[in-house]
Amino acid sequence: MYEIVKITHMSAVSLSVLLFLFRFILTLMKSDKLQQKWLKILPHIVDTVLIVAAITLCILIKQYPIVDAWVTEKLMALIMYVFMVALALKSQQTWLMRGVGLVGALSWVAYAGFVAVTKQPLIF
Repeated sequence: MYEIVKITHMSAVSLSVLLFLFRFILTLMKSDKLQQKWLKILPHIVDTVLIVAAITLCILIKQYPIVDAWVTEKLMALIMYVFMVALALKSQQTWLMRGVGLVGALSWVAYAGFVAVTKQPLIF
């Protein structure tokens, strides 16, 4: 069970980042494809799967945010990733702010991956 949930979680993270990058490129190109229904809905479905799998993993390994610092930092990284994605994709942003959002989002994902692998929090 654990392996299936872990693979689901990691796949959802990968798909979330790929969808973000795809939408980011379409945003830079000012493409009409951003208005397609599937492109508006799919990221929310993927992120929901990501969060449900993360909660399930916490239950399976009996480690929780606030109680375990590394899980808290992964949760914080997820929140910051979502914030940075919104910054990068927001329609009224300058090129500079979009770049900050892109680099920030990818940095927070990399940080979450580092914490997930090492189980060593760096901030708390």
